Amino acid sequence: MGVAADGTGGPASVLAYGGPPPWHWSDLATSWTAEPLVLALSVLLAAWYLAAVRRVDRAGTGGASGGESSGGGRWQPTRTAAFLGGLLLWIWCTCSGLGVYERILFTDRAVQVVLLLMVVPLLLALGAPVSLLVQAAPEPRRERILRALRSRPSKVLMFPAVSTALLMAPPWLLYFTPWYEWSVSSGLGNVVLHLALVLLGLAYFWPRLQLDPVGHEYPHLVGLFITFAEVIFDAGLGIVLIYGGHLVAEHYYVALGRPWGPSLAQDQTWGGNAFWVLGDLVGLPFLAALVRRMVVQGREENRAVDAELDARFEAAAAQARAAGRPEEEEGGMRPWWLDDPNLKHRYGG
Repeated sequence: MGVAADGTGGPASVLAYGGPPPWHWSDLATSWTAEPLVLALSVLLAAWYLAAVRRVDRAGTGGASGGESSGGGRWQPTRTAAFLGGLLLWIWCTCSGLGVYERILFTDRAVQVVLLLMVVPLLLALGAPVSLLVQAAPEPRRERILRALRSRPSKVLMFPAVSTALLMAPPWLLYFTPWYEWSVSSGLGNVVLHLALVLLGLAYFWPRLQLDPVGHEYPHLVGLFITFAEVIFDAGLGIVLIYGGHLVAEHYYVALGRPWGPSLAQDQTWGGNAFWVLGDLVGLPFLAALVRRMVVQGREENRAVDAELDARFEAAAAQARAAGRPEEEEGGMRPWWLDDPNLKHRYGG
């Protein structure tokens, strides 16, 4: 028996409490629970990924179908580490102390939402699983996968406005619809939340990073502007949770009768701050990955242009030799402004 943390302290707040003991920082490492579906999916995905990496390495085909060279015909170890790290973080979010208290403390759930929606999918997307699937598949199946990625539903899903909405809308829907109370009051709702947030995050980061083959490519600069919009949306939701004056799932938390920890209002204030700050902080690794991707892609494009110009120069030189002209007289590489009628007189063209 205990006094519910609703700030009243009256007799009506004396309710039965059957949850875990008071929370401590050590619970993040020492308290554990089981989330069977997440555990099973993580094990299966890890087994598939490692088997596919072994198959690609043996075939020597590499894993660069998303446009980034894997180097040496082998799958990049950093991609494997990112994907497996995402699975381990998914397990930790749902099975560690964070999972033990996810339906007890609003702050705990807020931290979990940020990690499941933004960090776990980012790590999984950095593992380029679709590129690995394409590289490890037999040729006929590979073509079917690529056709599916180029289909209209895929292009619609990966359109910037659509993929961005899949990341920005869920937190607002979670906290201001019955979805939140369902997720904390129902075991099924809790499992659905664990899966839905990761899937929605993947639908966002997959086309944004463009490491994997995508149905709709767009400039990375667009991704930078979307990231700034995401920061504004995170801040807006945090402010509403902190200062909005509305307690989310108040009936559930009052009925829970938690006799320890912050009041319901204080717990939501801490949760709003955690969502705001963490939501902005976890955007930094994505920005770093996006900038790195822009640099790598720029280098690849420069190499492609240099190779094309070298080929054109060699072809022009070969034609000059065949015609008996000195190679220096071949004008195929002349700057365009030397032949422009409005500019050539200024440059001696």
